[in-house]
Amino acid sequence: MTASGSSSYIWSTGTRGNTPEWERVLWRPQPFPDNYVPPTFLSALSKNPNVLPYRYWPLVLGACTISQHISVIFVFLAVFTRLLDHTLDPRLLVALSAVNFVAGCIVWELLEYFCCDASESSSSDRRTLFCARTVKASLLIFLALIALAPILRTLTAPTSADSIWALATALFLVHAVLSDYSYAAPLVRSERLMSVLSINAAISAAVVLASRLHDDLAVFALMLFSVEAFALFPILRRRVQSMPAPVQSLVTLLLGSAALAAPSPALCAAVLTSVTFGAPAGLMWAQQYKHEIRGPWDAATPRGFEREGND
Repeated sequence: MTASGSSSYIWSTGTRGNTPEWERVLWRPQPFPDNYVPPTFLSALSKNPNVLPYRYWPLVLGACTISQHISVIFVFLAVFTRLLDHTLDPRLLVALSAVNFVAGCIVWELLEYFCCDASESSSSDRRTLFCARTVKASLLIFLALIALAPILRTLTAPTSADSIWALATALFLVHAVLSDYSYAAPLVRSERLMSVLSINAAISAAVVLASRLHDDLAVFALMLFSVEAFALFPILRRRVQSMPAPVQSLVTLLLGSAALAAPSPALCAAVLTSVTFGAPAGLMWAQQYKHEIRGPWDAATPRGFEREGND
């Protein structure tokens, strides 16, 4: 049968009696053209079925994590500028770093005691092993920084200061972008690749800035502070995220106030305000342009089988 004969056959069967209802099949001849659109085609159309509207203050609370991280960067820059201007004693910075380390360990243990599940709180051997490894790693880092301080001080001596500032800025930007801002509940957590790259970028920025200082003690003090700020503090910050909203807001306020001691307080305040309050508002504004259309033309979504009754 030719194509014209087939077409006449289809239309002839459609003219007998009532017109059959259109079906979404290809194997059955139907008296409809190839580009036929049934009237019920858009009846099952749905827009944004899986989109939940954002709320402003929960977004602000989520942005506090990013603000805390950026505040730590500004605090580090403030410490560096004071060491460079000889307005901060390196010995005082070493003492403050030691106090901060002990205080951080105490806060960590308190959070582990009050916030962990019963199964985790009962595993005292696991916690003791974790603390022993932490102390051992801290001592090794402390000794390594003491040994490497003279080398780090002369690392970028032939390099111009402008190149150092540009390189440090780029590394801090990479550090802020690749940082892991997610919440981690387990005691021992495997680090993601992006988080490792972020820490490496921050430590590299600290190394190139420390090489502009004038004495070995200042280099050691700045590197010790950078390890606490960029390697240890993010671990503690993830546990603080499990605390109530007032605690997170208080930590953000304290770090933001300390960050205003940076070389450019106006820039610091503008960045923190934009991240904490401007970015959530922009996200809520942009959500109105999100259009996710679902209909019967989409591929079928498989669903898991549910067991009937309780085992």
